[in-house]
Amino acid sequence: MRPGEVNRLTVEEAADRYVELVRAKMVTGALSAGTGEVYARDVATFVRLSGPGRILDDLSGEDVDAILLAFARKPDERRSAAGAEAAQSASSQARFRRSVSAMFKHAALAGWVQLNPMPSATVVARERGGLRPERRALTKEQAEGLIGAARSPAAPARPRRRDQRTDLRDALIVLLLTTLGPRVSELVRANVEDFYTNDGVRYWRIFGKGGRTRDVPLPRDVATALAAYLHARPPVPDKALLLSWRGKRLARGDVQAVIDRVQERVDPDRRRTVTPHGLRHTTATHLLADGTDMDAVRRVLGHSDLSTLGRYRDELPGELEVAMRAHPLLRPARPGSPDGLPGRPSAGPADLAGREDAPGSRRDQG
Repeated sequence: MRPGEVNRLTVEEAADRYVELVRAKMVTGALSAGTGEVYARDVATFVRLSGPGRILDDLSGEDVDAILLAFARKPDERRSAAGAEAAQSASSQARFRRSVSAMFKHAALAGWVQLNPMPSATVVARERGGLRPERRALTKEQAEGLIGAARSPAAPARPRRRDQRTDLRDALIVLLLTTLGPRVSELVRANVEDFYTNDGVRYWRIFGKGGRTRDVPLPRDVATALAAYLHARPPVPDKALLLSWRGKRLARGDVQAVIDRVQERVDPDRRRTVTPHGLRHTTATHLLADGTDMDAVRRVLGHSDLSTLGRYRDELPGELEVAMRAHPLLRPARPGSPDGLPGRPSAGPADLAGREDAPGSRRDQG
């Protein structure tokens, strides 16, 4: 239904009003800070590509297509290497389209446009072409190399002050990201009080998107790394789990710097650049490849829908060969199995969670 009267705002004016609404949602908690900043950044890019002085209501589906194509061809500074200009990845293109679509949806409700042009826009990420982006998940060898480097930090080239020793913190960051796959926003938002012990098992109560929480048990080695870090953590008023050497809560950008610093100690044959989100893919990929129940993996990652896992599952080298070598229909029958059906070797439950016996641990009374 068309509004009775359209407020013919320029693209820049409409974008400014929409970003104000986004920031208001961030303040009230209706929208996470990370998501809100992404929306604001994409809308600013949309203004530049469409022209700030154009009337928003004059943009058609063809105009939006041209803007989406312009964004797809726009060099991605994060993926550029050695001066080469890399175009936007398919995931970045899809994210930009969602941001623009959200703005036009609000514009239609607010009476800034007669009709939302997005349903008429035909350009989507697959049609914009290009090969599938480089796989995000680390292979088993690469992940083990990163974890090994984090747990065995190299000796510093020169003595450091006590308040600048961040080895235990860096090891904990790598272990949490690689084994539990939290969002980077969830990691930097974590407080010391979010970790508790129940029945001898250490848990992390993660505050995720949309106000949802999930309690995830820590693997034994991660629980040990947490205890070591908490024992050495400076006694500062800030309740944040992860602190900078100045005693302040770690920022999102600092997490990538930690990963890069640890990667420098990994053997070159097992080293590959990875982001915190890539380590989230690594968690999902290896848990699923090991036969972990899909619903359990969903709960670890904090997804509300099982179908979302498909975006996080990367192919692993050699996994098809392994599957065909151990085909369930061609295994030899177990002695005494009914009807001579092929048997499966029995396996006990995986030791995913570690018990915490460190002094000062508390049991969850809730």
